[in-house]
Amino acid sequence: MGLKQGNMSVMEYASKFNELSRFDPHQVSTEERRMDHFEQGLKGNIKSMIAKLSRTFRLCIKKPLKSLESWKNLRVRTKP
Repeated sequence: MGLKQGNMSVMEYASKFNELSRFDPHQVSTEERRMDHFEQGLKGNIKSMIAKLSRTFRLCIKKPLKSLESWKNLRVRTKP
């Protein structure tokens, strides 16, 4: 998907992104891919700010989520 924010507001861009993403479901098949493609089309200054925040947030939650997922899988396998 080659959509760029251009002169659109972030809300307009998000709306257009969501509208067009249904035509290329592979590009947005996971939350990670969806976020990456959305960030790619943002204006430079907004893109930089969002990329820093989202990467930091992702790193912050990645380990606990992975641990929780492992725990859930273990718990399901050990149920009687």
